[in-house]
Amino acid sequence: MTPGSSRETGTSARLDKTFSQADFDAFARLSGDDNPIHCDPGFAATTRFERTVAHGALLCAVLRRLVEEVYPGARQLSQDSQYPAPSPVNEALRFEVETVGTPDPENARRVALALRVTRLCDGVVTCTGATEIEI
Repeated sequence: MTPGSSRETGTSARLDKTFSQADFDAFARLSGDDNPIHCDPGFAATTRFERTVAHGALLCAVLRRLVEEVYPGARQLSQDSQYPAPSPVNEALRFEVETVGTPDPENARRVALALRVTRLCDGVVTCTGATEIEI
């Protein structure tokens, strides 16, 4: 990864991170989202996930941090994200952002990026999406 203001397709950043239950609990306090699927290991054990899973907004916050590493000071204009699989507690995750182009030929300050979170244990994508920023 090379932080800076490059708008070349393929400019990217990557971070490997593992969230603990304490991380989920802290984010729940900060966000006000105390859904038991994120915060109650006993409850989560009875669900199809079998353990607590990350808040989608927590995943997006880490992705946004990576965007900031590549494009310091960028203003986020839009974001679209989907969560095809869970991001369980204590699972190593890979967060990635990649520049995919300039969506508006009339405005070269706008940059489109692809977003992805992948579980390292099995390669399953847990979050995918796109964001548009202005630099």
